[in-house]
Amino acid sequence: MNFPYSRRIANLQPSDIRLMTRECERVGGINLGQGLGDLPTPPSVKEGAIQAIRAGYNTYTPSEGIPGLRYCVAEKLRRDNGLDVDPDKQIVISSGTTGAFASALTALLNPGDGILLMEPYYAYHLNTILLSELEPQFLTLTAPEFALDEVNLRAAIRPNTRAMVVCTPSNPSGKMFSRDELNIIDRVAEENNLLIISDEIYEYITYDGRKHISPASVGQLGRRTVSIMGFSKTFSITGWRLGYAVAEPALASAINLVNDLLYVCAPSPLQHGVAAGLKAAPEYFQTLRTAYQRKRDILCDGLADAGLTPLVPQGAYYVLANISHLGLPDAKTAAMHVLERTGIACIPGSAFYRGSEGENLVRFCFAKEDAILLEAVTRLRKLR
Repeated sequence: MNFPYSRRIANLQPSDIRLMTRECERVGGINLGQGLGDLPTPPSVKEGAIQAIRAGYNTYTPSEGIPGLRYCVAEKLRRDNGLDVDPDKQIVISSGTTGAFASALTALLNPGDGILLMEPYYAYHLNTILLSELEPQFLTLTAPEFALDEVNLRAAIRPNTRAMVVCTPSNPSGKMFSRDELNIIDRVAEENNLLIISDEIYEYITYDGRKHISPASVGQLGRRTVSIMGFSKTFSITGWRLGYAVAEPALASAINLVNDLLYVCAPSPLQHGVAAGLKAAPEYFQTLRTAYQRKRDILCDGLADAGLTPLVPQGAYYVLANISHLGLPDAKTAAMHVLERTGIACIPGSAFYRGSEGENLVRFCFAKEDAILLEAVTRLRKLR
């Protein structure tokens, strides 16, 4: 018996990230495609979760998260993001940043509402928007600077635009939005009454002395911003699926209503683990930045040596590289060529653009041990 698929998935495409991971496994290659991250998890995070399991914290928690974690998050927001929030009314712990993002879209927007994505965009943002029956709208930021222009932003706003996604530091480009650019967003959002959803999962992975700026800390953005943050990248626990949303009380309450319906609560003992991690000394976060900057430089130097042109990221742990000189017809063909020739998996740039701008790009992830990166760049030299 055949049943029709839901129309909600009619425009969804399988993730090129998952596809390239499978292809990498097929050839036994090095996966620089998927943002898995193989740095060690801090012992305090692991021990915090283990102790919670042993202590019997294995049942439901409040849907918004355990108080101990929410209070640790509130202190972290005050210390690192310049945000003063009520941990009882403005923080919702969810099933990863993807869970927080999905809950925010469902709670705060209606089918048919327009939501603006700046491209290159994170493909999961787009697919979640489509699944929510929202209308994705696009503003292309031009490589290599990916600078935001106020005239272009205003031109991208349509009558039904209700929201805008700001990913900083960005996946896949590594762009970090400056205070001047966030002031532009503040002006345009105020004039058009836009909801801002900021994805800040890579906030602690920044380079060359740059400081992450949370959009909600700029101008009047705080009252209209849902800040989406998490622990996966900071503590190398991508499989734990823990993230959170921060917003004004009325917005947070609506998000939590959906969060409860979709996810019930985040895993109880793991919440205790990340609460322990947030108490880490500031030196931990500086060590994290230093380690990733070293990895960035290994890969970017290797790409340049292999004849590719890296678009050196300001933050996050991905780098886009120009592969147009290979003379291949599109980015998927180029990514498969790189894999078959070198055994290195990357992601076609077309996964991050709606149009042709991504066809000359591929994305590499450098959240790997140094030895693996050094082996990868040795293999990539076969492309010269």
